[in-house]
Amino acid sequence: MIFHETKLAGAFIVELDRKVDTRGFFARSYCSNELKQHGINFLPAQANISHSTVKGTLRGMHYQGAPVSETKFIRCIRGAVWDVIIDMRPDSPTYLQHVGVELSAENGRAIYVPDLFAHGNQALTDDAELFYLMGGPYTPGFEKAVRFDDPAIGIEWPLPVTVVDDKDRNWPPLDANQTEGVK
Repeated sequence: MIFHETKLAGAFIVELDRKVDTRGFFARSYCSNELKQHGINFLPAQANISHSTVKGTLRGMHYQGAPVSETKFIRCIRGAVWDVIIDMRPDSPTYLQHVGVELSAENGRAIYVPDLFAHGNQALTDDAELFYLMGGPYTPGFEKAVRFDDPAIGIEWPLPVTVVDDKDRNWPPLDANQTEGVK
């Protein structure tokens, strides 16, 4: 596994270290020891699959609040998505900053999403599918989100949004108290 730390401390893009031969390739897609070598103590508690049928579908930007934790290790296993994370840690020097990366079945990239990071994605292809390893289970009542089009964040999605859930469309924008002094 090849680790690239993003500008958001603790968040990593992880590439496959492919061992290629005449049969194709072999690569480790997850290794707790390699994660620990990069300061990540992540043990999956749950696995999820997300499938977006139509190109342009947008999901997010979701996270869980204290006292629950929702770290994620996400890989695209079919098609392609533009995956975005937002640092929601109020004491972080990168609070409310975001990073986007293309995850695809072809490029084999994954993203490690720390606790208190909002996460979402847009399908770049029809039938895009993600496989999530979760550090903790989803806990009803602790869900939080940032609007995918919140001007305080300024995410530039690569495609027009064709499908978005009403819940994601109706999250309130961040207020002035949250964004004071940011950017």
